[in-house]
Amino acid sequence: MTMLIAEPPVQQQRTGSDFAQLSRRINAAGLMRRRPVYYAVRFGVTAAVFAGTWAAFAAIGDSWWQLLTAVFLAIVSAQVAFLGHDLAHRQVIRSRAASERIGWFTGNLANGMGYGWWNDKHNRHHANPNHEDLDPDVVGGQLFVWSKRQARLAQGIDRFFGKYQAELFFPVLTLEGLNLNWSGVKSVLKPGLKHRGAEALFLALHWAAYLSALFLVLSPGKAVVFLLVHKAAWGLYMGSVFAPNHKGMPTFVGETELDFLRKQVLTSRNVKGGWFTDFALGGLNYQIEHHLFPAMPSVHLKYAQPIVEEFCVEKGIPYHATGLIQSWREALGELHAHGEPLRNPQSAKAL
Repeated sequence: MTMLIAEPPVQQQRTGSDFAQLSRRINAAGLMRRRPVYYAVRFGVTAAVFAGTWAAFAAIGDSWWQLLTAVFLAIVSAQVAFLGHDLAHRQVIRSRAASERIGWFTGNLANGMGYGWWNDKHNRHHANPNHEDLDPDVVGGQLFVWSKRQARLAQGIDRFFGKYQAELFFPVLTLEGLNLNWSGVKSVLKPGLKHRGAEALFLALHWAAYLSALFLVLSPGKAVVFLLVHKAAWGLYMGSVFAPNHKGMPTFVGETELDFLRKQVLTSRNVKGGWFTDFALGGLNYQIEHHLFPAMPSVHLKYAQPIVEEFCVEKGIPYHATGLIQSWREALGELHAHGEPLRNPQSAKAL
């Protein structure tokens, strides 16, 4: 749903004072403190599983059973990416330089994903979530249309995908892994990227090691299939984690009068669940709390959740949380609705 904000309701015309009040509650609960032991254990376990997966790959050898290894490796790759996400927000260590350097290992070397490119894109998303002109995740020209306004402006192939985007969304996510890899490569091929040389080196090392492992252990046909299955499963997993966070929530255009607190809460959706949901989604199921306090260690987000929800109730701010399946249903439902002007030209005239 697109919100064209001109004159916001009186209750939304706030200063930063509401967020300051919430911040005091969060800090009083000790939820912004670093968790070095937790992250040391998490990094160690993830690295061990990552290395163990590749050891199992070598031990299994030239077999079609390796496709199961490819799927498992996709899951591990996503867990590595979640660690890179926490590094980018300096949840792990305060130093930006150290976080960047470790991020080259979790991003460029382990996953072939450009850390610097992704970090810049993600920071712009956090600054203006679901803003159709400023959030790189919902700007036009990305196959999908995120509002009826974008449907009206869609051109070329976007018009076809926009018509059937609810049906095509998850199938297209199987290409997201390759898209992340290609975006990383593109980022080092042109000037302007900070630490371009180092990022290019780590990407080159990734692809040299990755492709060598595949083609030394597997026959050429199996190697190609392994790569496609691994990247497809990784992209589907990553997309399924990130899609519930904001898709189907209000989008903005132009100037808005919303303060930081409301801008973050109104555009985000939490996914409810237990410890397995927390693990599988990397803590990003607490998207509202993460957007409000991006530097908070992800292990603390579940403790911040009831504090934030209670505060939103006090202030009359809509706070949206639902189960994982329902979150996908809501996102797909909105995608279907946004594509209506492309399926029905008569409705487009009413926009």
